Amino acid sequence: MIKVLFVCMGNICRSPMAEAVFLKRVEEANLADRIVVDSAGTIDYHEGESAHGGTLRILKQNGIAYSGRSRPVVRADFETYDYMLAMDHSNLETLQRRQPAGSRARLALFMDYAENAPAREVPDPYYTGGFEEVYRLVELGARGLLATLRRDHQL
Repeated sequence: MIKVLFVCMGNICRSPMAEAVFLKRVEEANLADRIVVDSAGTIDYHEGESAHGGTLRILKQNGIAYSGRSRPVVRADFETYDYMLAMDHSNLETLQRRQPAGSRARLALFMDYAENAPAREVPDPYYTGGFEEVYRLVELGARGLLATLRRDHQL
């Protein structure tokens, strides 16, 4: 079983969108029995809240359901997940500082998996309202990540 955790700051905008979009692609590829997907935040400020209305609106417009709740990254995540993918450098640096010695998790930027992406980071739409841009980037990342997992794990 391959386990992927998407991470942003509050776990209400970017990482739940990445979780939902990637899970949809995994299901379409008939790999839901091989790949587990979740999301979390580097802060606990929004713990227990549903995704931001802008995220939910964009997902619904694209036929993707999401009912997850925000949660913070916890120490056990570094042992549970094979991939912990941050939406930006700031969150990646936070994960790197928190990663225990000997952790199994591979930490990276999510957009590192997006071929020909126009950006290396997924911008935070919380204040800007740029949920459409986030969706476009997340789609690129999801396609690239799925292709990489299929190749690297012979799926």
